[in-house]
Amino acid sequence: MRAHAPAPAHSPSRSLALAVLAGAMLMTVLDGSIVTVAMPAVQTSLGFTPAGLSWVVNAYLIAFGALLLLAGRLGDLIGRRRMFLAGTAVFTGASLLAAVAASPGLLIAARFLQGAGSAMSSAVGLGILVTLFTEPRERARAIAVFSFTGAAGASLGQVLGGLLTDALSWHWIFFINLPIGAATLALAVRALPADRGLGLRAGADALGALLVTAGLTTGIYAVVRIQEHGAASVHTLGPGALSLALLAGFLVRQRRAATPLMPLRILRSRAVAGANLVQLLMVAALFAFQILVALYLQQVRGYDATATGLAMLPAALVIGAVSLGGAARLIARFGERAVLLTGITLLIGVLGLLTRLPVHASYAVDLLPVMLLAAGFGLALPALTALGMSGADEADAGLASGLFNTTQQIGMALGVAVLSTLAAARTEALDAAGRSAAEALTGGYRLAFAVGTGLLVAALAVAATVLRTPAKAANTEVSIAA
Repeated sequence: MRAHAPAPAHSPSRSLALAVLAGAMLMTVLDGSIVTVAMPAVQTSLGFTPAGLSWVVNAYLIAFGALLLLAGRLGDLIGRRRMFLAGTAVFTGASLLAAVAASPGLLIAARFLQGAGSAMSSAVGLGILVTLFTEPRERARAIAVFSFTGAAGASLGQVLGGLLTDALSWHWIFFINLPIGAATLALAVRALPADRGLGLRAGADALGALLVTAGLTTGIYAVVRIQEHGAASVHTLGPGALSLALLAGFLVRQRRAATPLMPLRILRSRAVAGANLVQLLMVAALFAFQILVALYLQQVRGYDATATGLAMLPAALVIGAVSLGGAARLIARFGERAVLLTGITLLIGVLGLLTRLPVHASYAVDLLPVMLLAAGFGLALPALTALGMSGADEADAGLASGLFNTTQQIGMALGVAVLSTLAAARTEALDAAGRSAAEALTGGYRLAFAVGTGLLVAALAVAATVLRTPAKAANTEVSIAA
């Protein structure tokens, strides 16, 4: 069995490698959010039906979420650098295809390929990072930089998407990926350490790969159908039941396979299992917050796409200031668990304040404080990422990275589908009761924010009871155990 070559303790290219990994993550996150503000222009240009338009987002989401786990494990087997380069190349090529798409079918196919490429590069990003930065303090700083790109990129994407769509055309939200992708590939070849991987014989479980990919695909498909058909519809329950059966079959297969795709030992780690559950709850609440606040600003307050992005920009700025400026030092002094609990507490304040959002909200009084409290995400995500990766050894770093990203995508899909459905149902009830359109919409959003607050309280409880900061002695080991 072949092992990954250890990263040099003080490689001069590590800063460049971190920039490459963070840049790739930023490109992925931007692509996920930049599309949302351009949807009306895409619909008008290509003649999408209202139902068909949702698949511009869903096709990307399904491919991304379903392939992350498989891509992470394959990165461990064939080499994480090789997987990262291949994924970036696929994403960049698919972006060109999306930019020149002249029909709905071609754009949806290109978005699916973009999702696949994003999964391939994102799944191994954390795995590469934790093998490059082994000293606890520098690893905390590196994870803070990496986490910032994910936490703040979505808000930046909304601003950039609005500007590009208004100033040029929707095609440029995809064209912009071409120079970024080309630069990322060129720098990655130079900066990322070469690794041979464990070899396919160490985990080439074809049946397991088929089961988990099919299970995640049908599961995410079921989730994204909730908004259109409702949670109790056969269109949702059928794929949902099939997904559970396929994933159960995958777990059985992993217990029996001689070379499992996902060794179940990784789930025995308290840190890995607990961090992934906390992330699922936290991301479900916060991604829905981002979408619903944007809808409130546009549908109730009458903001355009650019103004909406600018209104949410303070959240990205404070997240960046905290994650880059203080999170690593706070983690080094107080430990990951304490910083995570503090961050989640601040985020509970974010959604808690929004449960009282008025129809005629003042931005300075009612919304700006919420954006500033989003700094809690800049504390919570780096700490949670460090805890989640601390339970995986080097051989499983890519798998742990893929698993962590998978739960993030599932949380995003669940949060948007469930909370948006609850908001829509509440809006319909208030509208039927004779409330104005603005009052009905605001009432629906308040209910969604209340449920999101409950999800964050649950995340806080899990973090407090399940997660523990790794021991200081363990942190000195030159391994993935952090």
